[in-house]
Amino acid sequence: MTWLASIPFPGLNLIMSAKTLRRRLHHGDVDGRREENFDTSGYDSLNEPLLGSHEHDDMPAGGRTLDDIWNSEGRREHLHWTFILSQLIAEWAQWLANIVLGSGSLIGRFLPFAAQSGSNRNLLHPYLSPLQISYAQMVCFKEERLGNLRRRLGVPFDGSQVEHQDALKLLWRLAYPGRELPELKSELWKEMGWQGSDPSTDFRGGGFISLENLIFFAKKFPDSFQRLLHKKDGNRAEWEYPFAIAGINISFMLIQMLGLQTGKLSTPAGIKFVELLAGDEMAFDNLYCVAFQMMDAQWLAKRASYMEFNEVLKSTRTQLERELALEDVRSVKDLPAYNMLTG
Repeated sequence: MTWLASIPFPGLNLIMSAKTLRRRLHHGDVDGRREENFDTSGYDSLNEPLLGSHEHDDMPAGGRTLDDIWNSEGRREHLHWTFILSQLIAEWAQWLANIVLGSGSLIGRFLPFAAQSGSNRNLLHPYLSPLQISYAQMVCFKEERLGNLRRRLGVPFDGSQVEHQDALKLLWRLAYPGRELPELKSELWKEMGWQGSDPSTDFRGGGFISLENLIFFAKKFPDSFQRLLHKKDGNRAEWEYPFAIAGINISFMLIQMLGLQTGKLSTPAGIKFVELLAGDEMAFDNLYCVAFQMMDAQWLAKRASYMEFNEVLKSTRTQLERELALEDVRSVKDLPAYNMLTG
């Protein structure tokens, strides 16, 4: 039987690739209030936001836990390896059937269900229910999208890169259609709410993703974007918050709230966000738009001025966490505050 050693094993690649699908979620404290400790290693672009530190105590960890989403670590691991093993058995059975039951074999001439020569038809299928297959695929889908988002978080803004320069220029065109594009260093950028004449110096608080968030907001919700940019709603303070800098702070706040820096999505908001991400690859950007509109509404309700921005941002986070905790929220569009963007 030494001839078997020379035949490639069809499931080997599946076993090797399975290692890339594994990931463990670590539970955080769930017995009361606690402070968040954010490990920013690996995220050099994500430092303290420009308008100050936003320390925030987490809500009591009630409601849904990791067990509610993954139905316990043991079940997740079991389903994952059951799926892989079933696929492996199916491939091995198909390979064996092609040899034993092939149309050129003696048995194949008498069995009507034998594989036809050159056919790719599967004789056996994994003994896995559609629900189990769907669950395993959903887990992998979440992991892939979460990984893509984390890669975005790791990109710092680099004013020397043409791609980043073009993105900044695009933001200007979206904010001020019809106006002449200024130089990358110009006093005109202050009109958008940058601290100085060079916007590239203001991204240390949020990285390149904060610029992507602003562009996404301007493209998807242009009316809301323009209202907030030009402060068209309500009775405004004499000393208003700077629009662009506020946007960077909102990106930073969301990253903290969801626990995306630590890699441990143990907060209720972070756990719910993973659900939203499974159904919407741009869930983070959409949530950003809701948070920005929500922050402006909080600003008006409190009749706040520039020095109270951090307090307003903290209130925005609290309200957003409450809305994410609602049981009937299955997408960003289900958030009550989403209506402010489209109303």
